[in-house]
Amino acid sequence: MTLPASALPIDPPPAFLGVTRSATGKLWRDRLDPRGAARALAIAQRYQLPEMLARVIAGRGIEIDAVADFLDPTIRKLMPDPYTVTQMEAAAKRIADAAVKAEKVAIFGDYDVDGATSAALLAWHLRHCGLDPLIHIPDRIFEGYGPNVEAIRMLAEKGATLLVTVDCGTTSLEPLAEARRLGMSAVVIDHHQCGDELPEVDALVNPNRPDDLSGLGHLAAVGLVLITLVAVNRELRQRGFWSAELPEPDLLSMLHHVALGTVADVAPLTGLNRAFVAKGLIALRRRDHVGHTALMDVSRLNGPPEAWHLGFMLGPRINAGGRIGRADLGVRLLLEGDISEAARIAAELDRLNTERRVIEQMAEAQAEAEALASLGLEDKGAVIVTASEGWHPGVVGLVASRLKEKFGRPAFAIALEPGGIGTGSGRSISGVDIGKVVRQAVHDGLLIKGGGHAMAAGVTLRKERLGEFRAYLETALSADVGKSRHLNELLIDGAVSARGVTTDLVATLNRAGPFGSGNPEPVIALPSHQLVYADEVGQAHLRLRFKSGDGAIVNGIAFRSVGQKLGDALMQNRGQPLHVAGSLAVDRWQGAERVQLRVIDVAVPDPGPAMIR
Repeated sequence: MTLPASALPIDPPPAFLGVTRSATGKLWRDRLDPRGAARALAIAQRYQLPEMLARVIAGRGIEIDAVADFLDPTIRKLMPDPYTVTQMEAAAKRIADAAVKAEKVAIFGDYDVDGATSAALLAWHLRHCGLDPLIHIPDRIFEGYGPNVEAIRMLAEKGATLLVTVDCGTTSLEPLAEARRLGMSAVVIDHHQCGDELPEVDALVNPNRPDDLSGLGHLAAVGLVLITLVAVNRELRQRGFWSAELPEPDLLSMLHHVALGTVADVAPLTGLNRAFVAKGLIALRRRDHVGHTALMDVSRLNGPPEAWHLGFMLGPRINAGGRIGRADLGVRLLLEGDISEAARIAAELDRLNTERRVIEQMAEAQAEAEALASLGLEDKGAVIVTASEGWHPGVVGLVASRLKEKFGRPAFAIALEPGGIGTGSGRSISGVDIGKVVRQAVHDGLLIKGGGHAMAAGVTLRKERLGEFRAYLETALSADVGKSRHLNELLIDGAVSARGVTTDLVATLNRAGPFGSGNPEPVIALPSHQLVYADEVGQAHLRLRFKSGDGAIVNGIAFRSVGQKLGDALMQNRGQPLHVAGSLAVDRWQGAERVQLRVIDVAVPDPGPAMIR
């Protein structure tokens, strides 16, 4: 009897370049299984694309008929009808009412980049309508996340009749109830996960609320604000509000804000988000926005901005105001029209960012030592929970992120205040939802407050309950962490030789961008290239050079690798052939362009033919 093909056992694909355990302990796999490889071939043939680009596109799950739209994502084609979002119509009408009646509107934003860009976008629109909105960004330390009763009362005293919260508000039941008691209307525009109870407001626009079927839960708050303003524009158009003297504002002219907030909030770069960022990067390259241009200049950004610049250069500077300076500095910069004032604010944010880095490094060193002690020689434990007095609450999220990267498991860092209360942040790994567990811990009375989403969460707890919280997380998350860490793979998009690493190749691969969360940067392998140079540079980075068998050289850099497994492997194998994996970028220095490989992993080749020729 002959079995049908579907019943035959499927062998897992072999390890890429035979690497079953790399320097960082990973198994290398081809991102494409046989079916994906066949789709890549079909994409290359139908659209006359280079093979490597076709492999990258297929590796992001793009079907053959969707390739043209993927290569040119347009907002016009991807923009939904705003009214598919629950309570969007009520929100648009209430904001339109405020514009028509010239009400005093208060904007309450979060202190991160998504909150700053959301507040700036909404304020710009209201100003265009002739209003002068109040803007309140809470102090991270003294007020904490989201609306608070004291701030609501202050805004009411200043005459606000409409409160609009952006990137916060979904779980702020008591402060929003206070707004209602004071006679204020309230509209919430937020994307954070919801609790069991929703606030009583005029409209709660949140695609992650249980009764929303829009499918827009992946949007950052700033993207949601843009869609809300599309609805407001339409509502005001129907009321005859716009005229020759007051034309309808061009929302697409503000895509700088949407791109920055989306990337900095690590929203997945798929669908509408990807279109927002692609078009927002084009807007940033025009250098036509005073605040963003000042921010790019103070960040010493060489060449046209790319998505990673927003996440690693521009975003942290906006964030620095909310972390260790004045929380409203970011919004002020994004709304500033005077070039010299914008330069002054940007310089202050740059200074605060440098100060933030020093504070973060001190806390990070302490946290790493505590984590190593708790994990022990056996590397046991599903979750890392570190805490200390003296840590600045503004950097604990960054510390948690570093711990998560270094130890490959969810991590929390908690700053303990003199009164015995700790405020902290957690960061998670793929497949482990910490937001859900944190909300359950609040429900169970273990935390004073907490919330977030799958990959990031914030917590407030009493010092004496730290051990209990750590045990609670271990119990709740150990199974998911075990599964996630078992799949310790590095997915490779393709292999090239140093001779093929050119600016043309980078430009070709970038057609599948912008890259980030949800649309990962292509990972390219150099098979058996000799490591001819390795030396420390900057803050724990390694500058590298690799040579192929035909003598071609490619420059590389391994960020923050000194003292880590990757850095140790590189230093121990100087002069030796290595399989190298990383992503390609163009390094611009003094007008010259060179391709640089950002090395993320290496492996010693099996004995055999050493160099590819």
